[in-house]
Amino acid sequence: MTEHTLRVLLVEDDATSCMEINDYISRLDDVTLVASTNNASTAIEYMKEFLPDSVILDLELHQGGGDGLFFLAQLQQLELSKHPYILVTTNNSSNITYESARQLGADFILAKYQENYSAQYVVEFLRIMKKVIFSEKQKIASEIPAAQPSESKDKRLIQKIQHELNLIGISPKVIGYRYLTDAILATINEPKTRIFKVLGEKYKKTDSSIERAMQNAINRAWRTSDIDDLLTYYTARIHSQKGVPTIMEFIFYYANKIQNQL
Repeated sequence: MTEHTLRVLLVEDDATSCMEINDYISRLDDVTLVASTNNASTAIEYMKEFLPDSVILDLELHQGGGDGLFFLAQLQQLELSKHPYILVTTNNSSNITYESARQLGADFILAKYQENYSAQYVVEFLRIMKKVIFSEKQKIASEIPAAQPSESKDKRLIQKIQHELNLIGISPKVIGYRYLTDAILATINEPKTRIFKVLGEKYKKTDSSIERAMQNAINRAWRTSDIDDLLTYYTARIHSQKGVPTIMEFIFYYANKIQNQL
């Protein structure tokens, strides 16, 4: 192993892909595979143990456990001294999923269905990026000032909230996404917050426009998202006759859910 060997963690549930990537890396002097797993939680443990320079991350981990978005959200909470370069590989073609992955820290996304995709292509892409991974990423990390404890806590909470919203199909592109994120965070920090008034003052909008944007975001998710995802990730009883959570039901459900995860 040379001084500038790129240390890679592979998070992939396809056995053939794992074998092909492992075989190709084994023939190289400047890249080494520190570990591989098909489970998102195990991958987080490997991150803490090995501190790899890069992660090859499959978003769909059907044969293992969890998913790539869950891994990315958990990775941000580790507050590592050196953030790995995240190369996502996926069969998913959803722009919303891609945007969610990028917001959670993915550096680049390779579609598995593209014609030239292969294990060699994936590894060679990382080799091309190696100089940047070793220099620019560390330089950027060293220039970021340390966050204050309260800022760090809020950042972790926001990541958790946005991961939950992504799971039920509320897109970051929807206006109500930001309002719901702030409303849930405010409720966690201070349950008696007058949410619409606070958000109205922050965004210089009327209370009614804030309320309308949040309800529209919720309604759209319940209209367009997969019913199995909604039943899996939103388990509270819905009292509304419309079959959609009210804003306050939604906010308090996620505030309680995330607090219970802390």
